[in-house]
Amino acid sequence: MATASTRLPEGRYGRSSDERADHRLKILGAVLGAALIALVGFFAYHYVAKSEISAQVITFQATDHSVRVHLEVHRDAGVAGYCTLRSQSAEGAEVGRADFRFTGPDTRVDKVVTLRTTAKGSTAELLGCHAG
Repeated sequence: MATASTRLPEGRYGRSSDERADHRLKILGAVLGAALIALVGFFAYHYVAKSEISAQVITFQATDHSVRVHLEVHRDAGVAGYCTLRSQSAEGAEVGRADFRFTGPDTRVDKVVTLRTTAKGSTAELLGCHAG
């Protein structure tokens, strides 16, 4: 005696509900992925293109109660701002932190600043620069 098949004939009645759900999930995933890429692109553009002031530490020299830091600052014309520096001891404790203002017409400022510390600092770290 032969058993009857309970499967529907292939292609006769369209897609199953599982196939339709899979298709909807693929579309939803593609839309959410595109939105995430657009959001990351927006924030990256805002961070890079809208940056009005940036700087980097060229060199530093630590003494017992201060750190001399050579900063190179780039900024848009007419933008005043400040950069925050900190120094840490060899053990990792923060021994100094200060803001240094940059004004004037120059778009590139090369300056040596002195960060006073409570103990001998072993680092000079640029925490960030802000316009204003």
